[in-house]
Amino acid sequence: MKIAAVSAHASPLPVLSEAEEGGQDVHVADLAAALVASGHDVVVHTRRDSVRIPDVVRTRHGYDVVHVPAGPPTPVRPNELLPHLDEFTRFLRGQWRAEPPDVVHAHYWTSGVASVLAANGLDVPVVQTFHSLGVVEQAGGEDVPETRLSTERLIGREASRVVAGCTDEKAQLVRLGVPRTRIAVVPAGVDVQRFKPDGPRLNRPLPHRLVTPAAGAEDVITALRSVWDTELVVVGDRPGDVRRLREHARAQEVGDRVRLVGRVPRVAMPALLRSADVVVCAAPDESGVVPLEAMACGVPVVAATVGASTDTVVDGVTGLLVPPNDPRTLARVLRPLLADDARRDAYGIAGTDRVEARYSTVRIAAETIRVYRQATGQPETMEASAQDA
Repeated sequence: MKIAAVSAHASPLPVLSEAEEGGQDVHVADLAAALVASGHDVVVHTRRDSVRIPDVVRTRHGYDVVHVPAGPPTPVRPNELLPHLDEFTRFLRGQWRAEPPDVVHAHYWTSGVASVLAANGLDVPVVQTFHSLGVVEQAGGEDVPETRLSTERLIGREASRVVAGCTDEKAQLVRLGVPRTRIAVVPAGVDVQRFKPDGPRLNRPLPHRLVTPAAGAEDVITALRSVWDTELVVVGDRPGDVRRLREHARAQEVGDRVRLVGRVPRVAMPALLRSADVVVCAAPDESGVVPLEAMACGVPVVAATVGASTDTVVDGVTGLLVPPNDPRTLARVLRPLLADDARRDAYGIAGTDRVEARYSTVRIAAETIRVYRQATGQPETMEASAQDA
């Protein structure tokens, strides 16, 4: 199958150089590599954000990255790409008119705009993955432009298939007006050759360590006040995170036990995760990748009952689920878990088994191929059907 992936703002190339810490770029890179390994032809279209990169780069995994000239050849924030999408769309349409792919897979709403418009009238189906929905970000207090909200609804209705990362996102898409029959739930995948229990782990200054993403870290910092002999490592550096979280840690009188490490390169992430007793995800993680990477490394997860975590974390088996926005309950759950080595080991073993059986990039690629076949009207192959068995 000839697959055109569109990832307007997130190029997979930094992932290949190990410069990125994770996100859409990692998902696109891992999926493209797995699709090529399955015998498919993949081209990833991303916006040119530098004058120093070639028009086309052939990656070591066998897929091409095409740099689309659209707007200035400098970095642009994802939600500020809209003025440049006409140019992006014209480029894609020219490419696909000359050599139509079998299917287009658009990642994020801006890519969906360009893909739906470029494929219009060319008899090329578009599969859409939003990665993050505007309505969810808005509910979480983010400033989301109305243009994005209305456009996501339109893309959801126009795309041949929409891929949701979890059942919670599927419910959100249905509320946006996307027919259930056109939504497929395909979770994030994990490179189980990289994220695994065996391997180096970072040293830690205190008896226990928690690791958490910056999103939702305020609740974990508050809980830390009642969790002793424990260091908290906060990963990620969204705008304003560092100052706000540092001030919050001081206010909670735990500033000496909170480390804000910012972006962690992908190559270094497994060693950090392995050094943790528990990985805490107190905010919605629509991609679901942080809990999965922790579980793959044999580390138990404590997560809020929101987003993808409700699918990935099995309560009482691979970790624990707690109510969101409830630091007191979070502390009450963490204290006995940190004190029980055997329980954490059992959760860790179960988590690794679950990821290897359900969330490897190989399996996720096979499920994505099934969605492509549904979008194109092709019959499922015996190989794809066997993946369900």
